Amino acid sequence: MRTLRGRAARLGGALVVVILLAGLGGLAWVTRDQAHSLVTNPAAGRTLPDESPADYGLAYEEVTATAADGLTLAGWYIPSANGAAVIAQHGYKSNRAEMLNEAAMLHAHGYGVLITSVRAHDRSAGETITLGAREMQDLEAWYQYLRGRPEVDPQRIGALGNSMGGMLVIQYAAQNPAIRAVVANSAFSSLNDTVATSVTYFTGLPPFPFAPLILWWAEQQTGLRAGTIDTTAWIRSLSPRPVFLMQGGADIIINADSGPKLYAAAGQPKELWFEPDLGHTEFDTARPEEYERRVTAFFDQYLP
Repeated sequence: MRTLRGRAARLGGALVVVILLAGLGGLAWVTRDQAHSLVTNPAAGRTLPDESPADYGLAYEEVTATAADGLTLAGWYIPSANGAAVIAQHGYKSNRAEMLNEAAMLHAHGYGVLITSVRAHDRSAGETITLGAREMQDLEAWYQYLRGRPEVDPQRIGALGNSMGGMLVIQYAAQNPAIRAVVANSAFSSLNDTVATSVTYFTGLPPFPFAPLILWWAEQQTGLRAGTIDTTAWIRSLSPRPVFLMQGGADIIINADSGPKLYAAAGQPKELWFEPDLGHTEFDTARPEEYERRVTAFFDQYLP
């Protein structure tokens, strides 16, 4: 009898181990798959522009730039009437059409607008998203294109970005002091700050235990380390160049504390527009008149 009980106990223990291993294997498979989906954007499944500047009554050029590693990037250029120009950068897995509203607004105030796309987005080459590690090559290529335009004063170039695009333009301006003014709409403060919120939004999975595992797999696939994706570190080096930050308190895509954290980290001059009831990048659509007034006044002041 004791022998039978011992065998049953051993079988029960083995079964528990098998179930645990199967569960861990399933968890590893799910999180690895989700990480791959988050950091890649194959051309076959991308969102592409369904509008162009022509739909907004804007004269424009289809333009391209080539990054240092040879990737070809797609953009639109709307010529400057006042000698100043703004790089307009879309967000995560979006495309150039996202920035058409902002471009039309800036054009109405005389600004040239270079609507850029980065690798693994829109019609640009590449499939891996690296949150700036390689995208800085893309923004450098676009900057060189813009400063070569004869009607643009290279001392009067600014940048505006939405969401991941806001993070990218802050990161790029930290490397290039020729970017004279930066506007960031709903940029995240750091990857570690926002990973739980963003993973839940983009995957539908709860933060624990999925977010840390997805982040680990993403690090393995890209060679990046989450701690190096820190917009609060980059924004410190912008001063005395100005930065204008926007953050909605109802943001469910990034951590809603991101705007205040970035504002606290930035040097002067700086401005934060915080709206408790707004969601992610909703400022230009939910508060269009105030958005136009505040953004154009900012660029008028700092790209005079």
